[in-house]
Amino acid sequence: MSCSKSSFEHIRHRPPHQLSGPRELLVACPAFRSRVNLSNIVRTCGCFGIQRIIACGSGRLDERIARDGATAVAIEVHRSLPPVLDRLKREGWELVGLEQATRSENLFSFSFTPRTVLVIGNERLGIEPDVLARLDRVAEIPLAGLPHSLNAATSTAIAIYEYCRQFPAGSTTVEPPQ
Repeated sequence: MSCSKSSFEHIRHRPPHQLSGPRELLVACPAFRSRVNLSNIVRTCGCFGIQRIIACGSGRLDERIARDGATAVAIEVHRSLPPVLDRLKREGWELVGLEQATRSENLFSFSFTPRTVLVIGNERLGIEPDVLARLDRVAEIPLAGLPHSLNAATSTAIAIYEYCRQFPAGSTTVEPPQ
């Protein structure tokens, strides 16, 4: 077996892929204990063309972590998630929690709808019971080792990736009539 020289060259900051339509995924976050989680989630959303995040708490970012996501992603800050989730559900969004819960569905075989609100849990408490009660479905990342859970920003990135894998060109849905 001979070793051949690699023909790969590193391309730093390749221009983004063009989507046929905006991604209709909304990410809804509780108040986090650390700005690092929200900042990482904002950065991930920016990279994947997700334009809007709903945040509770201060909504403050560490811009060194969020980078260009801090300007590319709109962050709506609210006191609590339940009233916002109720409104979004009335507007036709599917509410999907990312949590270890009874009747949760394996993320690896989970089928997202284009208009999805991905609800994230708090780092220590997960998704609170009053929010969990409002969800249409729950997706769970199957883990094969310890610890028994992932960091909030890491699990969010995995779920965002799966959503984008299912809708690689963005959304092609038509807005429902108002």
